Amino acid sequence: MSDLDDLDALAEALDGLGDGKARHARLDVPASAGAASADSKLDGWLRLLSERRGSDLLLVAGEPPTIRINGILHRSESGPLDGLEIEDMVVPVLPPHAQKEFRERGIADASRALAGAGRFRINLHRERGRAAAVIRALPRRVPTLASLDLPPGTEALAKLMRGLVLIGGSTGSGKSTTLAAIVDDINRREAKHIITVEDPIEFEHTNQKSIIQQIEIGIDAPDFPTALRSALRQAPDVLVVGEMRDAETMKIAMAAGEIGHLVFSTLHTTDTASTIARIADSFPAERQNTIRQEIAAALSAVFVQTLVPRVAGGRVPAAELLMIGYGARQHIRRNALQHLHQEITLTRKNGSLSLEECLARLVRSGIIDKAEALGRAIHPDDFEHALKT
Repeated sequence: MSDLDDLDALAEALDGLGDGKARHARLDVPASAGAASADSKLDGWLRLLSERRGSDLLLVAGEPPTIRINGILHRSESGPLDGLEIEDMVVPVLPPHAQKEFRERGIADASRALAGAGRFRINLHRERGRAAAVIRALPRRVPTLASLDLPPGTEALAKLMRGLVLIGGSTGSGKSTTLAAIVDDINRREAKHIITVEDPIEFEHTNQKSIIQQIEIGIDAPDFPTALRSALRQAPDVLVVGEMRDAETMKIAMAAGEIGHLVFSTLHTTDTASTIARIADSFPAERQNTIRQEIAAALSAVFVQTLVPRVAGGRVPAAELLMIGYGARQHIRRNALQHLHQEITLTRKNGSLSLEECLARLVRSGIIDKAEALGRAIHPDDFEHALKT
């Protein structure tokens, strides 16, 4: 890990702040931002996170504030924080429902908008009995699909008419960004009624050809199932579920896809098979066979992505896409998920793409290193073959 040269300077400025005027002078916090922003050390770190184009701010007890830039952690030299300091920095900026959730459950998610710096997603939690937080910077504008360097064919997801579309990937792989870009593409092209249900809202969409309603859990609705049941009564053409965290949410999303809505959602998974297995495994064993039948009927596509370091710096997405056809539905119904990788090859003409093919294309283009790509490939032999063709 390396140190950012001016993290230390910012930390010194933050620690030395005495009155409101000093805060405004050092941090350039506009008076209109209100007392909470002017008095918050956290906002100073969020501004630096934005200025340095970092992706995350990590606040962990026993460590100084740390910023991740292009996948690399940069520690400040301001001295370690303790759990109480972190709690005092973060809790006041949370909305009331998130403060209550943290007090009762020890974990809370929220978003924060900061004038001149953008929007941030906050996860406040406890580790080893102490408060800790990971705060992710969100792009100030909703990105376009073309700007994300996604694999060719990804835009087909925005043109589907109905069914459930699952977007998988590990934490920090760009799932939410891809989903926002897909919604933006629909918004630009079609006159649709789009409802998003999120916890919290990450990207704020502006109505273009479509009308978009964005529902935030904890503010507009108490939980995902309640919000989704209400949304289905509002005749949406497109329904976006920020994340499927529980069986009831999954059940409603599948039902909506099966009856003709276009439904998008994200899951923390690593490939197509694990994405589908994750849903089935969320239900009791005696119900899983029935659930697999429902998944097979509702599912239209599975897209799983990862971010790979570029040779020239930064990161680029690599992904696999399975457009669901008759063969994939049969494999899902029979719980033969190991055959879904083969289905990607068989349905290539329909837009399917394997991760290994995507990685090979990036290597041939000189964008990523072969060793890095090989380490990301789930099927190394397929990667080596794709590299030669």
